[in-house]
Amino acid sequence: MLENSFKFIFINYWRSIDKKILLCFFILFFLGLFFSFSSTSSLAGERLDKEFYFFFTKHLIFTFLAVTIMIIISTFKTELLMKFVAPLFIVSFFLLAIVPIVGIEVKGAKRWIDLYFFRFQPIEILKPLFILMTAKILTFEKFQNSQIKYFFSFMLLCSVVVLLVNQPDLGQSILLIGSWVGTVFISGVSLIHILLIFLIFSVLLFSLLFFLPEKFGYIINRLITFFDPSQGDKFQSSSALDAIKLGGLTGQGMGEGILKDSVPEAHTDYVIAVISEEYGSLSTIIILIIFLYISFRIIKNCFNQDNQFLKISLSGLTTLLIFQTFIHAGVNTNLLPTTGMTLPFLSYGGSSLIGSAILAGLVLNYTKNKTYLYD
Repeated sequence: MLENSFKFIFINYWRSIDKKILLCFFILFFLGLFFSFSSTSSLAGERLDKEFYFFFTKHLIFTFLAVTIMIIISTFKTELLMKFVAPLFIVSFFLLAIVPIVGIEVKGAKRWIDLYFFRFQPIEILKPLFILMTAKILTFEKFQNSQIKYFFSFMLLCSVVVLLVNQPDLGQSILLIGSWVGTVFISGVSLIHILLIFLIFSVLLFSLLFFLPEKFGYIINRLITFFDPSQGDKFQSSSALDAIKLGGLTGQGMGEGILKDSVPEAHTDYVIAVISEEYGSLSTIIILIIFLYISFRIIKNCFNQDNQFLKISLSGLTTLLIFQTFIHAGVNTNLLPTTGMTLPFLSYGGSSLIGSAILAGLVLNYTKNKTYLYD
């Protein structure tokens, strides 16, 4: 009897899930494992005097955990999951808020909480939940005919950005601001309001740079170096671009790249360049096409959604995924200043993988075909 019940649940789940999106997520997780094996072995064995498969083993464990989280989230009843948006966001916001108190500092930035087994970065968990919380505010019944919903969602954005700027983490701040703008634009806000918000953000940014140069001077230095390489150290971005050029269309071959040995954190912040150098630009293009195809499938699903919350949430999650992907690619190809942005699903790092898994699980849950559920 119990076996039949589980079989019935699985059949219903399998019939309702968007199999093409699910397959794409599995492919990205697998590619992350494969490239982690290729890019971290020499780093662990030769530079850090650890077992050759130290980082790969950790990546494998976190990938297994991430896939499990993705599947679990995708199996929940959508209505039940929607009720937990606010409590989960509050917990993740609290974790972000205590980073300045209990967090550890790495290379001048305090962004991580040490959980002994690994360093946990709360913002990676908060990002998809922030999108859902924004969608919840924008679709709140009492705010339907009022512009105040945009004010409240903007205050929510400001509260998160203030905490990020204090770390400091300008890259994630810009990502969240861009994702928020995309989300509220989908909800129907006027372009005038968006331009006003952009003006306010610009004024606040220049104010920070002017009044607190000792803390945020690195932003000016990165911008100066980006526009005029002779004025600063552009070793990382130049090395990444050179690696992409060396790789050409087909690459130097597995393990033959030198970027992973010469640039710190190449397996996290410059993974696109590492892939391009060893496997060619064609491999990178295929990866970007997978991300674009996932976005296409999600947006296509939005047209079939009657629930406004689900429609705005899916649009916001797509914006978050695409913005982060192309910011990472832009930094690797020297089209954008250095931000320290990871590539979802592929970059090494437990927090990044778990954050990607939460986003993937939410997408799979919200794109399910409700016709086959709960019969």
